[in-house]
Order: sequence, then structure tokens, then C-alpha cells
Amino acid sequence: NTADHRLIEKLDTESGGRLLGVPSLGEILAAHGRSLAVLASNSAGATRLFNHKARALGHATLSGHFPDVATSAELLDQVQRRFGPVPPAPPKGTPDLEAQRLLASTFLELVWPERRPDVTILSFSEPDTSSHYCGTAAAETRQALRFADEQFGRVLDWWEAEGRAEGVHLIVASDHGHVSVQAKADPVDALEAAGLRCGSGEASEVDIDAVVLPGQVGAIYLTDPTEEAIRRAVAAMMERPWCGPVFTAAQGDVEGVAPGSFARHLVFADHGRAADILFAYRSDSEADPFGLAGRTWSADWGIGLGVHGGLHSAEMAATGILAGTHFKRGVPSTTPSSIVDLAPTALRILGIAPPATMTGRVLSECLEQSVETPSVVEEVEEAGTGRYRQRLRRAAVGENRYVEGAEAQS
Repeated sequence: NTADHRLIEKLDTESGGRLLGVPSLGEILAAHGRSLAVLASNSAGATRLFNHKARALGHATLSGHFPDVATSAELLDQVQRRFGPVPPAPPKGTPDLEAQRLLASTFLELVWPERRPDVTILSFSEPDTSSHYCGTAAAETRQALRFADEQFGRVLDWWEAEGRAEGVHLIVASDHGHVSVQAKADPVDALEAAGLRCGSGEASEVDIDAVVLPGQVGAIYLTDPTEEAIRRAVAAMMERPWCGPVFTAAQGDVEGVAPGSFARHLVFADHGRAADILFAYRSDSEADPFGLAGRTWSADWGIGLGVHGGLHSAEMAATGILAGTHFKRGVPSTTPSSIVDLAPTALRILGIAPPATMTGRVLSECLEQSVETPSVVEEVEEAGTGRYRQRLRRAAVGENRYVEGAEAQS
């Protein structure tokens, strides 16, 4: 459960510091004598993951809801003396407003004036939280969106008045969009119908064949991942109306070992810890209850609520705005890009060469001195078996690949 910061710290300790297989942004900055501050109102675990070695590195991390996530007792004490106790997370279905205000105030009144970190991550949990628990355009979600905009507006006002002149650069980004749940899925039922005994991964579970992880990113780990077992499971899934794109270990450049599946590496998921079967729920572009395009299935979320993690283009759409002296001004970029490109770009601005372990690229087309626009090649892959067909759309920018979306039908 990556929402649990204590579990994340335990896993890092028990793995000998190898929770992540490559250096994080915080570690890279620290190796060059630079600092990273994190102010986030996400879950305790997500806040920790922004800079999971912050305690050891002496970097400041502050949660908008969970005081024990703070890595600096001094900063936490300053925050609580000036602004009052860190607010608890509100009940589900209630816009999370006070934490966003607290984090903006903490940055503007304490972190920047007194600490001057080289990089600050200011992460607002809204409107994501309200979209999950109220719906993509419910009144509560729109209230949360307005409030988050107002809090960022305070940061933007400071930047225009002071920060820009001091060489501060702004990168405004979202990490995903949302689509709405239109029907309930039951992957466990499909697997058990194929003769696989399913569990959730608890240590107490015995005599199981498959661990099915919850969430919109479908992940299935088999206790004995033979090709026969993988094929049997995937074949059962592809018979169900909720089954979207499916990925398994590669059997060639495009197809996976299960007939009709794609190879995992096409979506950058061919890792030693990757699930034996990865899948997204089937989606379409019909209007949701609020008139927004994008609907999907879910095993965990209620009908009408907002979700993400699949491969519909509305889930994968993200905001990206760059401002500062190193960036071109008033120039839109249509070159494919991703949040994985933001850290390499920030390092370049700081004069640090992005290490080879980073999969993202420097957004050179957005830099002031750039005169060339990178070439883009669209790539489409298809796979299928029986009535089931799936299609994956990617874009190539030099050596980098971006997943633009995928869909399945039967």
C-alpha cells in the first residue's frame, strides 16, 4: 500500500536502500550540493515518495495532513506556531481545501524566505480527491478546482512580483486526467472461472494461484507464472466486456506470450517487479454524467466517480506550463511530452546533466536558445485473438517514446 509512508520506509530499509532501483531526484540534487523541498497534501505515502530519502539527505518534507511525515521538526513547529495544527484529512466527499491553503502559505511565508531550496515540489491533492469521491465535474469538484487555482494564484502573484527577478522558474503540471466509472468489473470472477484461486497478497493467504492487486492499473501476479497459466488467465479475461488492453512478457517486438496481448515493454512495464499480467479496463469516449468525454469500468470505485490509471486519452492528458528566463515565452508546444521529462528539464536549468538512469528527456523545444522542433513519428500497434482486438498508439520523439492511448473491443 503506497499510501502508507511507514511501509515505504520499511521497504527501503529492508531492501538495503533499494526501494527505487535508480537514484531519485532528491538524491541526484544532493549529490550536487542542492536541495529538494516537498510540500504535499497527497497521501502520506505519496508525499514520502516524492523524496523518500529526505530524512537522510536533510531535505524538508511536509504533509498537509500527516504531521509524522515531516522530516524537519523545526519546520513543522514553525508551521504549527504560525498557522495552527496541521488539518486532518476531511471526510471523503468533502473538498480538501485547508491543506492546500496551508501548503501555499508555508511555501510563501516560511520555506522560500528562510530556506531557499533549489527545487520545491508543491503538490495539491485537489481537484483529484474530489473528482474521485464526488465525480469529475460535481459541484464539490468545481469548488475544489477553484480553490486550488486560487492557492496557486498566490504563488504566481509572488513569482511575478519577486520570484522571476530572482531567477525562479515555474513548472505547472498535472500527472493525469480523469474518466468516469460507468460499470462494475470483477476480474477475480473471471480468473476463478478459469480455475485460478485468487488472493490479495496477504501473508496469511495460502493455496492461491493469483494475487490480484486493486486499482485502475490492473496487476496480476501468479504464484507459478508458467506461460500456460498466463495464457489461461488472459483468455478468460478477454472474454469479459470490461477487459481493455492487456500486456504480458514479450514474445517478439509487439506481442506478449498470451495470444492477443501486447508486450509489456511497449508501455515501459518490463521490470523485474512487474506483474505477470497487466491490464487496463475497457473505456470509451461517451459522455459521463457531467457531459465530459470518457467512461470506463472499475472493480473498486463506484459508478459515476472519477478514476485514472487506464489508457484512455482523457486519463492520460496532463497540463504542462513552463515559465522563467530559460523558457520561451508565449509559445505553445505540440511536441509530445510527459511528466517524466520535467525532472531532466529542471536539472538542465540548474546546470546538472540528467543521469542516464532517467528515462525522460530535456524539453529542449521549450528552452529559449532552442531553434529546432523535434520530429515526431506516430506509431500504432495492433494485436488480437478471436473476437478480441486491441490497439496501442505511441509517439516517437527521437529515442523517446510516449504512450498516447490504447483501446480494446470484442
